[in-house]
Amino acid sequence: MARRCAAAALAAVLACAVPAGALAQETSFADPPPVDMSKPVPSSAIPDATHTQKTACVTDLPRDVDIKGAPWGQDRLQFDELRKFATGKNVTVAVIDTGVTSHQWLKGRVSGAGDYIQKGGDGLSDCDGHGTVVAGIIAAKPPSDVGFRGIAPDARILSIRQSSTFFERETTDGGKEPAGTLATLASAIVRAVEQDADVVNMSVNRCRPSGPITEDEKVLQRALRFAHDKGVVLVTSAGNVNEDRCKESANGFDPNNPTNIVTPPWFDEYVLSVGAMDRNGDPAAFTVQGPWVGVSAPGTEITSLNPAGDGLANQRATANGDRAPIEGTSFAAPYVAGLAALVKERYPELTARQVMDRIKLTAAHPAAHGGRDNLVGYGMVNPVSALTAMIPAEQGVEPAVSEDVRMAMPPAVPEDLTPMRVALIGAGGGVLLLLVTLFVVHTVRRNRPELRSDPRGQA
Repeated sequence: MARRCAAAALAAVLACAVPAGALAQETSFADPPPVDMSKPVPSSAIPDATHTQKTACVTDLPRDVDIKGAPWGQDRLQFDELRKFATGKNVTVAVIDTGVTSHQWLKGRVSGAGDYIQKGGDGLSDCDGHGTVVAGIIAAKPPSDVGFRGIAPDARILSIRQSSTFFERETTDGGKEPAGTLATLASAIVRAVEQDADVVNMSVNRCRPSGPITEDEKVLQRALRFAHDKGVVLVTSAGNVNEDRCKESANGFDPNNPTNIVTPPWFDEYVLSVGAMDRNGDPAAFTVQGPWVGVSAPGTEITSLNPAGDGLANQRATANGDRAPIEGTSFAAPYVAGLAALVKERYPELTARQVMDRIKLTAAHPAAHGGRDNLVGYGMVNPVSALTAMIPAEQGVEPAVSEDVRMAMPPAVPEDLTPMRVALIGAGGGVLLLLVTLFVVHTVRRNRPELRSDPRGQA
């Protein structure tokens, strides 16, 4: 429960009291066990594994229109205002994904750092068409007549190809599984640190039923802690419903006992996980909730770089050949990774924890206890505020401490009728005086003939 109250910088504004009886049970898996750093950090070496391609790579869809307008998420996050404060210059964002193609609008700012799918690859091949879309949301820089652009258009992209649903490998029991494991993800994270990444975007997730931590998860946890301690900001997607065994978005009604565990988001002490919002400001129907969700960002109706050609794309081909919008928490995460790059440029002295807290603190908090809930975390990010707000904890101000203040009613005040009595007596006296006056005048007029009027008009 302690880390659900966030770090000191966040607690400076959002006091997080733990309700009585709310302490987590030993059987709760909302929080992973503490990391064991007595064991070595994973190696960044690419394992000698053979992957077989099972699906043809994505191809360029026929275009009915030329995509020029800015997507709704870009307008909502006020991209035009951001360039006044930062553009991501001299900041490197590692994209651990399906690879990133050398798109014309990333020209000169994208480099490959390794391929865990194909031997000898450099990370600049994207068969799935996923990593290029992610990289575009972070750092695309089209010409001025194109409305779309990345949130950090001057950032550098470091591509590490670590996963693919288009390739598979044999398991030890003779089965098949998609390329990319928790072990290779851990190695890719260490590789990104060794290549001097400032921010890492991981739009990859593993979902499983709740239970004790596994050995592969322990390896990943050590890699995340290693990168976090090196000052690298780690951003991951929260996960999508019906993907990788995540079958329900509710994830249980008890926030301390989720029915599913999603990694890397589970290790939210070191990573900032991102849920998806739609253009109406509601949580996207597919976003997986959990006690580890940090913030949210646009995740529907996505426009980004075309992974199979030049220009842009806002649709993908489905398995049956139809077209569908590009959407998912995978594409909400790079908005936040790009924002982290902007914060790193503007405030280079901040630690990874302080960057994460700044993004959480300045988000549009939901109306929930502590300013967060399990669906959207601390809410939709607010990039302008994240780049301009004064954070008390960064200035050495002690965090606020919540107190149990009991409500007490004031003592009863006896009713005092004196003012009413005085008012009634005064009013009664005035009426009596008026009646006496009228009686006297009437009597005087009747007893003095000269005051009576003559019927002919003479006194």
